[in-house]
Amino acid sequence: MIVRSNINPSVKIWYPDLVNIYDSTIGEGTKIASFVEIGMAKIGKYCKIEAFSFLPPGTVIEDNVFIGPHVTITNDRCPDAKSKTWKKEPVTVKKGASIGAGSILIAGVTVGENAIVGAGSIVSRDVPAGAVIYKEKQVNEDK
Repeated sequence: MIVRSNINPSVKIWYPDLVNIYDSTIGEGTKIASFVEIGMAKIGKYCKIEAFSFLPPGTVIEDNVFIGPHVTITNDRCPDAKSKTWKKEPVTVKKGASIGAGSILIAGVTVGENAIVGAGSIVSRDVPAGAVIYKEKQVNEDK
């Protein structure tokens, strides 16, 4: 379902009935796969957002950004269902950055221009421009 959003006519949403996009702005040439949720976010030009990604309110994705499948962005470091207040901490992904499959971006971080976040990473601090970060799992080679 797509509601109350400003989506450039050149945006390609592969299956519009299989996404939730609300109160968002999406720039020209962007491609969005199925089962993506984008709410109250700003997406730049020529981005690619793969299946099952979640971009919550306050998210800013600049131009030419790749968001891999199953990427989760959060916007609240200390969620509390009983609280009457909510402190939104937006995430920003700068121009040309790539976020690998299954990565999680914790509320308040900024991923710098042309940075690469490897698949399966949990990003809890800002990533400098041009940096390559990833989570490496050690394998026991004795087996």
